[in-house]
Amino acid sequence: MTVVVLPNLDKRGSANTVEKIGDFFLQEGIEAFLPDRICCAKYRHAPEEELFRIADVFVTIGGDGTIIRYAKRAAQYGKPILGINAGRMGYLANLEQNEYRLLSKLKTKDYTVEKRMMLDIEIEENGKTIAAYQALNDAVITGGFISRIIDISASVQGDSIRYRADGLIVSTPTGSTAYSMSAGGPIIDPECENICLTPICSHALSAKPILLSANRTVTLKAFSKKRVDIYLTVDGKKAVGIRPYTTVRIRKSAQSVQLIRLNDRSFYQTLSEKFLEQGV
Repeated sequence: MTVVVLPNLDKRGSANTVEKIGDFFLQEGIEAFLPDRICCAKYRHAPEEELFRIADVFVTIGGDGTIIRYAKRAAQYGKPILGINAGRMGYLANLEQNEYRLLSKLKTKDYTVEKRMMLDIEIEENGKTIAAYQALNDAVITGGFISRIIDISASVQGDSIRYRADGLIVSTPTGSTAYSMSAGGPIIDPECENICLTPICSHALSAKPILLSANRTVTLKAFSKKRVDIYLTVDGKKAVGIRPYTTVRIRKSAQSVQLIRLNDRSFYQTLSEKFLEQGV
């Protein structure tokens, strides 16, 4: 078995964890790689792109952002991924840093794999796709970097829902515990396959989150009567400007992220623990 470790060394304790699990993999006879930009004698090294081809399993060390970044790339190769939490929340991580000895289960394949749906996002102008992205958490349309009210039309199966708000979040069940939850959206069991529309600071009391079947396609168009820049953000990272009335088409992706579970900690137990940590 070949395990590729992808750490975010800016996170607390991650460098020390890289060393510890490097020793552990040597003891267990597991071949482990690091990207060649990171020096550690306990691992073999290769360019990051090569690692995505040769890996059997990926292990990230960092926060949810680190897992999301690499999970989407691993999904393109059909490879499973495990997160070790070195961030603040760590909803997606299955292990804490002091639980690294459970990694021995990778060798015996004594683990389960949980599939998480993703979204395909296409930006269209004049009937042509000019940009495409994938989201594990969400795609968000907002009016400028400073909150501005915009009008958003969300079409589903030919029927249009109109929002006048600071923005609109289109999330997966995985993303339901992120920005959507903060904006008043529901928490969705990750085994469900749904698309959730959550308005941000809507100017209509009747505007509530809407839960759609995953087989629906959502077509968004945003505009403003004032000169307001409109942005699309994907998983909190990619912010691109879009012109008024530009079509943004969102649907369930054919690819899915495969999250490895080494322990029996359920989604609800993780949720409860994380809420308690944050004093919720």
